[in-house]
Order: sequence, then structure tokens, then C-alpha cells
Amino acid sequence: MEANKEVLEIIGQFAIEGKLLGIKSNTEGHINSTFISTFQEGTSLRKYTHQLVNGVVFPHPEQVMENIQAITGHIQLKLRQQGADQIDKRCLQLIPTKTGNFFTKDSEGRLWRTYRYIDGVKTFSVLSDAMDAYLLGGAIGTFALQLSDFDGRKLHVTIPDFHDMHVRYEQLDAAIERDNAKRLASVLDEIGFLRENRSRGMLLIDELKNGKLPLRVTHNDTKMNNVLFSEQNGEALCVIDLDTVMSGTCLFDTGDMIRTGTCTAKEDETNLSKVHFNLSLFQSLVQGYYEKAKTFLTPAETNLIAESGRNITQIMAVRFLTDYLNGDIYYHIDRPSHNLDRTRTQIALIKDMDRQWEDVQKSLHRIVSP
Repeated sequence: MEANKEVLEIIGQFAIEGKLLGIKSNTEGHINSTFISTFQEGTSLRKYTHQLVNGVVFPHPEQVMENIQAITGHIQLKLRQQGADQIDKRCLQLIPTKTGNFFTKDSEGRLWRTYRYIDGVKTFSVLSDAMDAYLLGGAIGTFALQLSDFDGRKLHVTIPDFHDMHVRYEQLDAAIERDNAKRLASVLDEIGFLRENRSRGMLLIDELKNGKLPLRVTHNDTKMNNVLFSEQNGEALCVIDLDTVMSGTCLFDTGDMIRTGTCTAKEDETNLSKVHFNLSLFQSLVQGYYEKAKTFLTPAETNLIAESGRNITQIMAVRFLTDYLNGDIYYHIDRPSHNLDRTRTQIALIKDMDRQWEDVQKSLHRIVSP
């Protein structure tokens, strides 16, 4: 989507001071349409992020915004109480409209929002340094700690059954049955692997549903490029992309952190010989996370941290393959095989986790043992 007249009119509805100097499209996200504007306010330049929320993925975008307002307000209060510096860099800040709302709608009824842009930061698609892994784990742990006293039952369920493996496998079964894109014959090996491991994939969701895991506020998309790092000193500053924040188990978040933070290749790598599970990065990630989160984690949660990485990698393999069979209707793709490449990378990562599983469990035990 290009920055057209309607986009400019939308931006004009937000309470932003100064003169608009320019606007450009940002194509990095998979779901929402995003634009970055630059305003001159006196002698200063300020940037803002404007997003059109995907109404297909989020059919109730007002509820998404209520969730984001609630949790960012909670985190900002915590930061102020702690006397933290650079609060505007440590938590997303919504910009209100000129009428005081935190979103507006365009002529087609689609919801738009604006954040203050966080400058001087970077993200990672692959971690290669143990210190960066440690900082990433600490950022996810800090996010969980900041929201550990927030009642997750107060949040809207904006995407029902988002991490319910039972539902995700049912969706895969339906995609296999329909074979809308006529791709079934090319993915029989992938289907075979996921079917063989179906039962173990149910562990987290079943433990949550039977009450053995507590219900908490969860981000639900803690892949590493949703954490902003300072370009100046490498500090992990802020967890972003809060659309999927709902209630769940914190293991959904440790799982995606491990899935993306321990893989030696990109999520869509086509050369599977590059895809490995890095045990050293796992240790640093979990160490960073546990140091922040150990005050509220239960023994049941702690014992399943390693399993969470394998579990969320599996659910992403199921989701990517389902989308591939359905004709790529959910995830953004850059090539016809994109979702299949993503699927195969997840499966390769699971297989390497399995190969090193005894060492993975020993590493976890050493970190969490008193």
C-alpha cells in the first residue's frame, strides 16, 4: 500500500505537532500495513509509526487496541515507579487522535493507530552472540515480570485458539482434505513428520487447560525481531508488536523466544544444512529470561521451558504448512514456496532439538537449580 491522499488524511487526525516532512511505507511486517512519518517540531525531528490494522487477522481491532492500551499503561506505570530512564524507548507509546481516542477509522471502516517511533534501535533475524541471546532472554523475562501482576482474564481474546495445538492440527487436517492449492503431493514427508509428533505437541495446551499451568498475560509472538536493541550500547530496550497480547501460559513466549533465538538460520532458509539448534544460545537465552522471571514462575512452568521451544516450533510448522496448502492466504510471501520453506526450517530445527535433547534438559536443570 502506498502513502496516498487517504493515508495523509488519516495521519492528520492524530494529535501530532509540527510540519509533516515526509512519509514512507515500511514492508517489514507480515500482517499490518505500516507507514513511517517524519515531522519537524521547532528545531527537532520526530518520527511516528502509523498502522492499518489487518481486519481479516483481527476481526475486532477495537479489542486489540483496548488490550494494548491496558498493558502499555501498566508497563509505563511500572517504569515510572522504578525511576527508569528513556521510558519512551522502553515501552510502545500510543499517540491519541485530536479527539482523544487511540485509534481512528478510514472511509472503509478500517482501524488505524499511531505510535511514537522508537529511533536508534535495531533488531536481529539470527543471533550469533551469547551476550545478545542473554539480553534477548532478559527482555522477554522483563516483559513477563512487568505484567506478572496483571490479571490476564481482563484481556480480550483477539484471536481465539491462537496457540491451541488441537485447533491448529484440525486446521491442518482440513487443509489436507481440501488441498485447495493442489500442493498435497509435494508435502507428504512434512505431513508425515507432523502427524507422527501430533500427540506430544498437545502438552502445553493440555497442561494449561487442566490448570497445571497458571493463566498469565502472554505476548504470543516473542520472536527475536520483536525486541528492539539499542544501537548505541546493545541493550535490549523494548518488546513490540503487541497485537497478539492475550491470556495464556508464559511458556508460549519462552517457546517462541527459543524457536527464533536458537536457530542458526533464518526462519525461511532454503538450505536446510544451515539449520541447527544452538545449545549455547539456548543456555544464554534461558539464563537471561530466568534471572528476570524466577520470582513468579511456578515449578511446573520452569520444568517445561525447554519443551516450550520444541512445542512452539511445532505449532509454527503446522501453521506454515496449513497456509501453504490453503494457497498462502494468511502469511505474506515473497515466493511461491515461501511457506513451505518456513515449514521445512521448523521441522529441521525440531529434529536437531530432538538430537540434542538430553543436553538441552541438563542445561535447563543447571540454570534453574537453586
